[in-house]
Amino acid sequence: MSILPVNEPHTPIDTPRNFFIYGATMSGKSYLAEHFPSPLFLNTDGNSLAQSAPAIQIRNIKNANGRGLKQSIITQLDEIIRALQNEHHTYETVVVDVIDDVCVMLEQAICADEGVQTLADIGYGKGFSMFNTVLQEMVMDLKALPLNVVYISRAITEGEGIQAHEIPSLRTKYYNIVNGNADLVIYTQRIGKRYIRKVTDRRKEYIREQIDNPKILRILDNVPGVYDKPVQTSISEQNKIIKQQEEQQQTEGDK
Repeated sequence: MSILPVNEPHTPIDTPRNFFIYGATMSGKSYLAEHFPSPLFLNTDGNSLAQSAPAIQIRNIKNANGRGLKQSIITQLDEIIRALQNEHHTYETVVVDVIDDVCVMLEQAICADEGVQTLADIGYGKGFSMFNTVLQEMVMDLKALPLNVVYISRAITEGEGIQAHEIPSLRTKYYNIVNGNADLVIYTQRIGKRYIRKVTDRRKEYIREQIDNPKILRILDNVPGVYDKPVQTSISEQNKIIKQQEEQQQTEGDK
């Protein structure tokens, strides 16, 4: 029997499965994540008992002498992912709440294992390379699960005055790894007693009729920006942008 698919058109099924949610404290991030189907929270802020969804507290636990780790977050996450992959369960979503803390604890675990204070103390850039490998493996292992994956991040304010806006507090180099595997980035905001959500980035244009999970569809129908048509850029506009980039690069090169 051939491994090739039948050469005929089929109805596309295109449901986003990987999400990145960010916003200020008390802006409704975890509340939104709780509405994803059958979620399991991997919680870092000690509030695992303060929500209705099942949760596991993620943390490094130091030895009695304070010099090593009795429990490493790296080992803990590996055990959880293997259990989600191999054991019978009814979870449909795994929520990392918050990914900022997970990254800090991954650094701590690597430093404790190497007996140093910072990643920079591991010579020749090896520490940063080790961290990137661990983070990338975690993200890819989660993505490989037959589950929805939701990353939650805090927000910080960038710019001043009318230029001020909130961005994910996750460091850019870490954000690029996580967001590079996300389908939708959702920003949450609280204004008075109102809670606002909107899509700030997406992998592609999603078509409502091609989303086959009714639970995910119910969430996305309440988030503006999911189904917006992408803005088309004309050839003349593209050439103008390219010229501006080249001029900027030339100016920076002359400094």
